[in-house]
Amino acid sequence: MTEDRQQYLKKKQFFQQLLTIYGRKPVLEALQNPQVRIYKLHLADSNRRDGIVKEIVDAAEREGIEVAWHERRALSRISKNGKQDQGVAADLQLKAYRPCSDIPASRDPHTRHIYIALDGVNNPQNLGMIIRSVAASGIDGLILPKKGCAALSPLVIKASAGALFNCPIFHCDTLQPELQRLQKAGVEIACLSSHAEQSLFESQSDTSRVYVLGNETEGVSPATQALSDCALQIPMANGVESLNVAVTAALLAFSHNRASA
Repeated sequence: MTEDRQQYLKKKQFFQQLLTIYGRKPVLEALQNPQVRIYKLHLADSNRRDGIVKEIVDAAEREGIEVAWHERRALSRISKNGKQDQGVAADLQLKAYRPCSDIPASRDPHTRHIYIALDGVNNPQNLGMIIRSVAASGIDGLILPKKGCAALSPLVIKASAGALFNCPIFHCDTLQPELQRLQKAGVEIACLSSHAEQSLFESQSDTSRVYVLGNETEGVSPATQALSDCALQIPMANGVESLNVAVTAALLAFSHNRASA
């Protein structure tokens, strides 16, 4: 491999680990969090340079973070949410935020990986709580497609109670191609469904597995169900038909709890 190619791949990997957040309070909290590494701060030049904006700039300068001022429309393109960014955005360098292509495709029977994948989960609070459970449980990560799922917004950060900054998240554009790629590598795809016959707690598997959760209204999409290897349900009593998707994710994650490992 040539040196130019190595430099290109290194640069590509770096930018794939960047997550852009927006909003004055979320950006200030990230600046004040010693566990968060910020690559660049973006500000609209229409901001008044006092109050919380001054706090943000001062905090960035103390840490030696590059501060870039932009015309308002340019800032909106960076934040991808001009209506809610409040003229402030920041690029976070998160080592645990990576593309799905980084998921190890190993057929080694002695190495078992557990992931939760989301299919159409578009509620930011649910996403934040799911992220918190994945991070706390110690499973291998969350597979989060951009299409059909909530974006990583200030609401998600708040609902995760800051766990987003440390949670292993594998991002992709659409879910099904990534599931098919993993399936070809020997990873089992298991959909959670209230209509399934097999219980989650009776399902035995020694292989790596991805558990797919859908939204509470429609469940896992037909396209994802069609490619899955099995469907599992959580047995319930007293006439309860379903659980909140974030509660389901917590049950799944902690059934494979590695936090004490």
